[in-house]
Amino acid sequence: MIKNITIGQYIPGESFIHKLDPRTKILISILFIVNLFLVQNFTAYLLILGFILLMVRVAKLSPKYLYKGVKPVFVLIIFTAFLNMFVTKGTQDTLLLDFWIFKIYEEGVYQALFMTFRLVFLIMGTSILTLTTSPIELTDGIESLLKPFKKIGVPAHELAMMMSIALRFIPTLMDETDKIMKAQMARGADFESTNIIKKAKSLIPLLVPLFISSFRRAEELAMAMEARSYRGGEGRTRMKQLKYNPRDFGAFGIFAVLVLLTFGLRYTNLF
Repeated sequence: MIKNITIGQYIPGESFIHKLDPRTKILISILFIVNLFLVQNFTAYLLILGFILLMVRVAKLSPKYLYKGVKPVFVLIIFTAFLNMFVTKGTQDTLLLDFWIFKIYEEGVYQALFMTFRLVFLIMGTSILTLTTSPIELTDGIESLLKPFKKIGVPAHELAMMMSIALRFIPTLMDETDKIMKAQMARGADFESTNIIKKAKSLIPLLVPLFISSFRRAEELAMAMEARSYRGGEGRTRMKQLKYNPRDFGAFGIFAVLVLLTFGLRYTNLF
């Protein structure tokens, strides 16, 4: 499961999406998430799925990366779906199952399906952002978007740097976790036990060295940044200046079409 996590990974490329301004991709991703949670129509979700597959095609990414991103949280998605199914109430006319203390209504089934689609598409959409944007571009894009808030005391550069470093080191920590697990399994540790108590105890020899390794990497990174005279964002220049291009406005236009279509379907009677 450790190797299936794609968050923070970057796949270099020369596609249309790779060449987009990072601010464009960040803004579209944020608006995509907002639009995703406003949709209340299965046909609209089909449109969103088509949009995601189109982005994967244009970015020349393998669909297996999207599958690998969803797979580690599949159990959480199923749990969330069942929770929504049993918690959501409806009317007596829409009651589908009444067993002991459990009651399933038609509204609960719809809510469970909607939540499943939302979580799956959320992971897929954000995966495309990180897979096609390098950590440096993400840092520059986030800092540029947060720059207007510097007037009220928001440390834009520092926040952007922290977020990009955290994102960048996710794959590194996953590799470190995988190595520690293999080392502990060679010493007799059992990570495959179905007993919850035994499984929790087996995580102790995994978490302790992982925390120590994380702090050591953080210290090494801080010393490396200080050795290169890093003192924050004031007065720093960039090798590549961010500039919007016609393709960025084209990307906004394509996404605007998707938003208009999904909002239009929200007020129709289509299934």
